[in-house]
Amino acid sequence: MTKWMLWMGLTMLTGSPLLSLVLLAGVLFAADRFTLQVLPSPVRALKRWQRAGDLAGTILTNTHDRRARAELADIRLGQKRYQEAVDLLRPNLDAGDDDVDTLYLLGVAYLGAGEAPKGELLLDEAARLDADYRQGAIDLERGRFRLLHGDLKGAREALERFLQVRQGSVEGRVLLSRVLAKEGLAAEAKAMRDAAWREYTVAPRFQRRRDRWWAYRARPSRPLTYAAVALVMMGVGAYATRYLPTQALPGGYQRYQDGSYDEPYATDDLGGDDAE
Repeated sequence: MTKWMLWMGLTMLTGSPLLSLVLLAGVLFAADRFTLQVLPSPVRALKRWQRAGDLAGTILTNTHDRRARAELADIRLGQKRYQEAVDLLRPNLDAGDDDVDTLYLLGVAYLGAGEAPKGELLLDEAARLDADYRQGAIDLERGRFRLLHGDLKGAREALERFLQVRQGSVEGRVLLSRVLAKEGLAAEAKAMRDAAWREYTVAPRFQRRRDRWWAYRARPSRPLTYAAVALVMMGVGAYATRYLPTQALPGGYQRYQDGSYDEPYATDDLGGDDAE
């Protein structure tokens, strides 16, 4: 709704709906880069896309390159293309790669692809090899997908274990607040969201940049407030442009505009060269 109103305001200014749409996209992206930084970086996305293309080419040339398969599967997980990640990693597991990295990635891929029993089994094996893998990443993914699949009790257990390991996680608290809300514990859910925001405000700058997306999910009113302020400013600008009187043009130029310009020598011309 807010974006629609922004687009309407730009259309009033430019008179072109298509141009307004392009300008709106540019304004929102520029504002995000200099303020919230919620949107993903296009440069980083482009680099990952190029790297994925290079890895896919490597795999086409050498289908047994297990390192390339694992790296490309990691990229596909970030793109939520879980079934592709499963197809990439399954040959690695069949070839004997049973290290914690492979088990973790394939377990998450199976969870995302909708095969929860296989995913949970692989994550169990990964946890057996390294219970604190990536500072509780196994429990974080378990909590995320259990919540998605409606297993509230299991999600709460996993996320509470995760927060014992990574106590300053904004993401973990936001996910746990969603579990509590679905369980009907509104007060506890709000307290968890407030705790997530507090963790975000006291975190180092580099960590705030990483957690900003989750922080604004804990306090969605903040970006909406910024958008409302921007909308008001645009509305004021549109009103000033269309309805406030403009400054009068300089006298000499104004006469050209209204057609009242008189040639300076018209009244003094007594016949020119033909006059005697």
